[in-house]
Amino acid sequence: MRRRGTIRTLAVTGGTGFVGGHLLRLAVAEGYDVRALTRAWKPPEDEIAWVEGALDRSDSLEKLCAGADSVIHIAGAINGNEAEFEAVNVGGTAAVIDAARKVGVRRFVHVSSLSAREPELSAYGRSKLKSERLVAASGLDWTIIRPPAIYGPGDRETFELFRMARMGLVGLPPGGHFSVIHVDDLSRLLLAVLDDADSRSVLYEPDDGREGGWEHRHFAKTLGRIYGKRAVTVAMPRPLLHLVSGVDRLVRRSKAKLTPDRVRYFSHPDWVVAAERRPRSALWMPQVHTPTGLKETADWYRSEGWLG
Repeated sequence: MRRRGTIRTLAVTGGTGFVGGHLLRLAVAEGYDVRALTRAWKPPEDEIAWVEGALDRSDSLEKLCAGADSVIHIAGAINGNEAEFEAVNVGGTAAVIDAARKVGVRRFVHVSSLSAREPELSAYGRSKLKSERLVAASGLDWTIIRPPAIYGPGDRETFELFRMARMGLVGLPPGGHFSVIHVDDLSRLLLAVLDDADSRSVLYEPDDGREGGWEHRHFAKTLGRIYGKRAVTVAMPRPLLHLVSGVDRLVRRSKAKLTPDRVRYFSHPDWVVAAERRPRSALWMPQVHTPTGLKETADWYRSEGWLG
């Protein structure tokens, strides 16, 4: 049954990624006509029209957006150096905005990051803040979503925490609190704002609804209990994290995960969403209870063989 409302055809960037994949499945289930950008050719599907292209190919972006009622821009770089973040997160966002304007799409939903709140800490955060400013100045009917740490089946960024918890020893940042959100809850919000006039020209910071966020140690111990372990947590001071970062770069080189940027990011004590920026409850509320979502995610990692 097709969804009622003003939005019918949805154009999505980042549809082949973690968040995008979950969003596409939900959008199809809710009756949207979905088209999505893909770098590599994908076989035709009845429910998703794949558009081969990239953020630096204006022709493909215009093809993606042409005839759409709205654009959800998820694609971006989460690993890289400052130049790469600038090219993809800033330049790519500008290109999608230009394509949407050129073909007459007004509704634009942009997935940013809570890191944009502290741009001095990381090149990634600076690039996401720049992308937000482009969206806000675009003249489109925009909404910006700043998710905190996103988890769920298929995620590779929080996977390391699950693996450490399964081993019973979890290395943590020096201290502080952070917010999380399940990828399905985030996907539901991205669709909920599309028809909502009150969400236009608004920036949201959604989370799992936990007031004050999660203390690092408590979150790690919650993960440990999923595996039936009393996880030992070790708070690593910033100098030690920098040392580990150097070793990671020596071993994994350009594929290193613990970059100096991430050390500064992880060491920041407050990555809790701002209460005044949470979506209003009449629009959206998180449905996934985090311990339950973590258990389901851990089960997925196990079933897919990610944990050996």
